[in-house]
Amino acid sequence: MSHLMQGTRAPWTPDSWRQRPAAQLPVYDDLPALAEAEERLAHSLPLVFAGEIRTLRHQLAEVAAGRAFLLQGGDCAESFADFNERAITDTFRVLLQMAVILTFAAACPVVKVGRMAGQFAKPRSTPTETRNGATLPSYRGDIVNDLDFTPEARRADPRRQLRAYAQSAATLNLLRALAQGGFADLHRVQQWNLDFLRASPQGERYRDLANRISETLAFMRACRLDAATDSQVRQVQFYTSHEALLLGYEQALTQREPATGEWYDGSAHFLWIGERTRQLDGAHVEFARGIANPVGLKLGPTMDPDTLLRLLDTLNPDDQPGRLTLITRMGADKIEIALPPLIRAVQREGRQVVWSCDPMHGNTFEASTGYKTRPFARILDEVRGFFAVHRAEGSIPGGMHFELTGQDVTECLGGAQAITEQGLADRYHTQCDPRLNASQSLELAFLIAETLKDYRRATRENFDATNEDSDS
Repeated sequence: MSHLMQGTRAPWTPDSWRQRPAAQLPVYDDLPALAEAEERLAHSLPLVFAGEIRTLRHQLAEVAAGRAFLLQGGDCAESFADFNERAITDTFRVLLQMAVILTFAAACPVVKVGRMAGQFAKPRSTPTETRNGATLPSYRGDIVNDLDFTPEARRADPRRQLRAYAQSAATLNLLRALAQGGFADLHRVQQWNLDFLRASPQGERYRDLANRISETLAFMRACRLDAATDSQVRQVQFYTSHEALLLGYEQALTQREPATGEWYDGSAHFLWIGERTRQLDGAHVEFARGIANPVGLKLGPTMDPDTLLRLLDTLNPDDQPGRLTLITRMGADKIEIALPPLIRAVQREGRQVVWSCDPMHGNTFEASTGYKTRPFARILDEVRGFFAVHRAEGSIPGGMHFELTGQDVTECLGGAQAITEQGLADRYHTQCDPRLNASQSLELAFLIAETLKDYRRATRENFDATNEDSDS
């Protein structure tokens, strides 16, 4: 490769990251307890399996080729306190609804990936937090410490990793049951509407779409078409993902598959590297380069083309389709300036990547009421800018990455509900960053579906026109 001479890095092992500078890792004062927790995890069963991971990699290759679309969403940070069946089911249900909306409008498969069953660790802008003259370590997610502002709560406790593993296993068990046990059957598409959505404009619009789907399935049944009983109608493939931040935890759950010799991180199907930990010589990039899981890379407005190409050479030297997803998080006012040079550099090198848009993290600010929030209008503006740039550059807008919940929260401003800064306090429940609620998620899905439909129509027309010219 031209941007990073292969062979300059030492051979990879699951613990080779420990020889690299590591950002955003907590400081543990009980090292024997940390070693014991990691040892217990290393002797635990993987949460996901190599065959599932390979299937996702193949599906993401379809996304990279423009034959499918990636929908990734879920909690900002999962919580030990809010762990319950309803919360998991409601978020899964909203993702199903969004996927149906996108599939029906754009007529393409949607790869469904949840920020679930492992999204416990959070990077922070500062290592400490000060309140009323007292300074304590920052909250880094329930896998590390607790949200309460006390010395004991903010102490990094390695035993929390075992609790996070157990909760992830239970969450995955429920998700698999929902995906394969009948809940996700398209014949039940009407029942996916949450109670508090039924009387809303988005719930009504979804109900109309569900009626059309039900009529289509009834028609297929009447014609004795196999699709009415096909497993693809009655089940869905659903994958999990989280930021690979706590590297000791990730290493402990990484195992070598004897048949292929590949190393798989069994903590999730898909792992991503965050904006704060994507240093080329850093520990997180070093760990991710050796695992066979699909890997995401968050790209903010400060990313430059040369560094991006070096990261591509490191994380995907063989240019395997479906291996690498570039998740842009530019901000609505920066995306149309910052994104084109990156796309051009990747296209110039002929690299195969999935381009996905995270319109949440670049549009966060603190409201006058003190709540961290995100305006729905700016989220939508970044989505539109993402599609506009890809259309102009002739590249493929492959997916969307959201922080959302199935709960009726008031954390992001605007949308059809017209949530105001004063209204944020009504139901502001997030552990960390503000999430779209179910109504805002569906509203956004309908808007994205129209944009995606227009993009795919224009792409087909350009393809047909090019073929006509070549035939003549």
